[in-house]
Amino acid sequence: MPNLRLALSQIDPWVGDLARNSDEVVRWTKQAVEAGAQLVAFPEMALTGYPVEDLALRGSFVEASRGALVELAGRLADDGLGEVPVVVGYLGRSEHASPRFGRPAGSPQNCAAVLHRGEVLTRFAKHHLPNYGVFDEFRWFVPGDQLPVLRLHGVDVALAICEDIWQDGGRVSAAREAGAGLLLVVNGSPYERNKDDQRLELVQRRAAEAGCTLAYVNMVGGQDELVFDGDSIVVGADGEVLARAPQFEEHLVLLDLDLPAASSDHTDGLLLSDGLHLVRTELGDEPAPVPVGPPAAAGVAPRLSDEAEIWAALVSGTRAYVVKNGFRSVLIGLSGGIDSALVAAIAVDALGAGNVHCVSMPSRYSSQHSRDDAAELARRTGLHFRTVSIAPMFDAYLGAVELTGLAEENLQSRLRGTLLMAISNQEGHIVLAPGNKSELAVGYSTLYGDSVGAYGPIKDVYKSLVFRLARWRNEEAGRRGEVPPIPENTISKPPSAELRPDQVDADSLPDYDLLDSVLDRYIEGDEGRDAIVAAGFDPAVVDRVVRLVDTAEYKRRQYPPGPKISVKNFGRDRRLPITNRWRRG
Repeated sequence: MPNLRLALSQIDPWVGDLARNSDEVVRWTKQAVEAGAQLVAFPEMALTGYPVEDLALRGSFVEASRGALVELAGRLADDGLGEVPVVVGYLGRSEHASPRFGRPAGSPQNCAAVLHRGEVLTRFAKHHLPNYGVFDEFRWFVPGDQLPVLRLHGVDVALAICEDIWQDGGRVSAAREAGAGLLLVVNGSPYERNKDDQRLELVQRRAAEAGCTLAYVNMVGGQDELVFDGDSIVVGADGEVLARAPQFEEHLVLLDLDLPAASSDHTDGLLLSDGLHLVRTELGDEPAPVPVGPPAAAGVAPRLSDEAEIWAALVSGTRAYVVKNGFRSVLIGLSGGIDSALVAAIAVDALGAGNVHCVSMPSRYSSQHSRDDAAELARRTGLHFRTVSIAPMFDAYLGAVELTGLAEENLQSRLRGTLLMAISNQEGHIVLAPGNKSELAVGYSTLYGDSVGAYGPIKDVYKSLVFRLARWRNEEAGRRGEVPPIPENTISKPPSAELRPDQVDADSLPDYDLLDSVLDRYIEGDEGRDAIVAAGFDPAVVDRVVRLVDTAEYKRRQYPPGPKISVKNFGRDRRLPITNRWRRG
């Protein structure tokens, strides 16, 4: 049985940075080849980054991607890496018109290619285009209609791109028909809670359907609201997990695979499942020589706990947004409350305490314990901390115009937002907004106040989960022998915006555990009012929550992006009209 040493390069591409991404492909290929790899694979659109969104509609970017691919093939050969085939994703274009989709020749495509000996041996486009959740690929691309099969060292390797295995049939069924010994899938699969379990079950099922080993390489890092967790996997046709990469880390999976010898004599152009045409690339029937060095056994990385996984996603997303947008430091309004404390802890883990600047902005209503809690968090973490009272500014405003009630409360928040932006402009920090998903859902936030910021690290985190994550992070610090970053009083005290005397969130909102249970059904589950009531919830509570959610859409549209961790985040996933008279849930 032929042996093939496979390398899966789980890397972090940057959208639009073709030069950097090319350098990374060369660097990781060199590492793989030096370890004896005979086939190297990179994630979906690794050359351009993913997703490119409407950049795909710019002809200049498409042509730059295609040119960079050709240059990359030459660079690999010039660096002595050309003898090993490299599979890399890029942005391409169609050669022929697609009348069925109303698209002309030259329309953009989500493509991958095999590079070898300085040449682009074969190109192919994604067959199944996702058009749900965060994906809009029918907006940008036309699908491919080929099953590429690479015959390498006597093994037939079928190639596919991400969604090609999330849908039934297509390249999975075609790979079985073509007699493939390995199905290699390049992916840009974003993180969601519990998706690693779903992904493993999917890969095992598709390997059985294809009747061969399946190798799945995914990217890591963050792109705006999306976070990629890696979790690259190799499974046998029997479902056995042969290798699994760690989550949220760049990593090279190197694995020796015993694969069946190629036996199919199918020729180019053969019509397979879903109208796919077989396209063969011949690189030799001779078995590979024994790879240099000891046998490669990648191992199976342990899975993270739920809280550890979410924390890693929030840290990865925050770091990626700050660094990829050219910033080095962040600014946070640190109130002493749980939300800003959690955001500060995430920022410290993402960027280092020396790059996190926090400012306490007390008003006449700010409690001493909240001021003390903010200072204590700064002491524990070592971040930069200062205090600037907004009381004189507040008094000046009230002296110029009479404000009472909600207008007076919101003024405090907006003064803080103005102050944060002034410091940001003066010192060059990027402001992080501390709002959580529960508050954003029901509009419990002030526009141009606590919504100020370029990124919202906990935008997709319900309040009840905020408390869980704070406790987990402190416990994790204890396990590491470190000082817990978040003061216990911050976690244990009743949450409050402190905008009037003795105010607590419970004055305005249901208990957060109850609120979040209703919100989860209404937002993630898309359940209507009657279905939620039928599940046992108080009709008055449900009516109130649904009304608050529906009337706060305009606020959510003006909130900054933040890392997606749920099935349905506010932003790319959930798209409802702002002007909307439907009130029945």
